[in-house]
Amino acid sequence: MPRVKIRPQELFDAKCFFDIITHTNLEFIEFPIKTLEEERYFLRLNETKRKANFEYNFSILYYGRLVGACGIKIDQHRPWIGENGYFIDRDYQGMGIATEAVRQLEKIGFEQLDLQRIIILMDTRNLASERVAQKCGYKKEGIMNKVHRIGEDYYDCFLYAKTR
Repeated sequence: MPRVKIRPQELFDAKCFFDIITHTNLEFIEFPIKTLEEERYFLRLNETKRKANFEYNFSILYYGRLVGACGIKIDQHRPWIGENGYFIDRDYQGMGIATEAVRQLEKIGFEQLDLQRIIILMDTRNLASERVAQKCGYKKEGIMNKVHRIGEDYYDCFLYAKTR
């Protein structure tokens, strides 16, 4: 069994995801999901999002246990560009899981989705996410001002990218 594996999200993942997002301090991500039913609704939309070439969401498994999520959102004006995003359960952070998940996600983006460019945006305060991008060979292209919103506040993000 591989140490880290990603697979398409399933409806039965809802309880695990809800547990992760309610007990992990994901200070650099705003989750609109407040109930288990809202999480189930989100997961039900995945097939429609894939068919529309809008978003591809995956569960991150660590030795078979669901510990996070990742996904590629396709730029609807430039469908050759995708944006990677990810989060990991607090009990599994700092173990290289996000780095391996991003590598697998990148392979899907370039090889299966035929993307030419993949970007990762992260809050400039999120040093762990910046390290993931650097370890995966993404290059910092700059800072995007006030592009990230949490609640009523706007934050700057680093823009990292990799091309085929």
